[in-house]
Amino acid sequence: MSRNLNKIIWIAMIVIVSVGLLALYSASYQNARVSQKVFFDQLILAVVGFLAIWGLSHVDYRKFYDIAYVLYAANVIFLLGIFIFGHYALGAKRWIEFFGLNFQPSELMKFSIILVLARYFADNKPKIAFHRYGVNSEFFSDFLVPFVIVAFPAFLVFKQPDLGTALLLFGIFVVVLYASGIAYKYLLGLISLGLVSLPVLWSFMKSYQKDRLLVFLNPNIDPLGAGYTIIQSKIAVGSGQIFGKGWLSGTQNQLNFLPERHTDFIFSVVGEEWGLVGSVFLIFCFFILLMKALDLIERTKEKFGYLAGIGIVTILALQTVINIGMVLGLCPIVGLTLPFVSYGRSSFVVFVLMMGFLLSLGKRRTIF
Repeated sequence: MSRNLNKIIWIAMIVIVSVGLLALYSASYQNARVSQKVFFDQLILAVVGFLAIWGLSHVDYRKFYDIAYVLYAANVIFLLGIFIFGHYALGAKRWIEFFGLNFQPSELMKFSIILVLARYFADNKPKIAFHRYGVNSEFFSDFLVPFVIVAFPAFLVFKQPDLGTALLLFGIFVVVLYASGIAYKYLLGLISLGLVSLPVLWSFMKSYQKDRLLVFLNPNIDPLGAGYTIIQSKIAVGSGQIFGKGWLSGTQNQLNFLPERHTDFIFSVVGEEWGLVGSVFLIFCFFILLMKALDLIERTKEKFGYLAGIGIVTILALQTVINIGMVLGLCPIVGLTLPFVSYGRSSFVVFVLMMGFLLSLGKRRTIF
């Protein structure tokens, strides 16, 4: 049965990547602003990535248990190194050169956080309880320690600045904490604390980040500035109607009206050229991928694999929903890629690692 699940996950992945490649080709087709190099880069990544996923699926996923803390520590050092050796691009300092390649440590931190939280809660089942006159020691070990594990790198990512990824790390924390067995009341307390802290977060945000949130509420307050991208994105998706304008025929895309169409706004290209039918088909492929991954995780009896699998499905689901939501104007623009579809080498490599882990989980669950 798990072999069939793995096959379906493979098929869904291949279809999603193929749709992404077709959209990237169109986004860079006869276009001076987006070089066709992004398409060929992604094509090579896809081929190498599928080979890497196949290879990782044959590696015992428990190897990641052994290196979880080491990988996390190395990743924190990379995040700190950005402030010294990193370079600016698109108004942010998120990239660092590693062995001649530009690398975005915040992307790898998503996987690192999942692994380190899965190992921590696999070794320490939450027994959290408040004492009448304060908090007991379990509060620190079951909640505060893992919170700090997430909060420190999230703060470093926020300072780059990368608000979307920083918030995503906390989203992983909440879901893995829930999956680890913590009582609802503590989880609700944590979420309430996060909501109460939003005014404080607002005071630390950059002006362009505040503008993005304001244009989410009303894009027309700055139609030629902060609201330009979302307005063009909505026009592109809406003009695709039911069946789309046809591949390589999207006017918003081909005539350069749509910024960042090869990265965060690649779904706009899908919507404009393949319409509602193509968009729903792509969303359906993500749905199948997530559902089959959940089926696979439910069969896992071992705690580390189960929690890490939940974390991976969480990040896949959150990033897909938020990316499509912001393209449609249903979420603020927070700079998150659409997994396996948007152009982005660091993002693609990290999702390759995650899928390799998931498929390894499917191959080895029967030994427990």
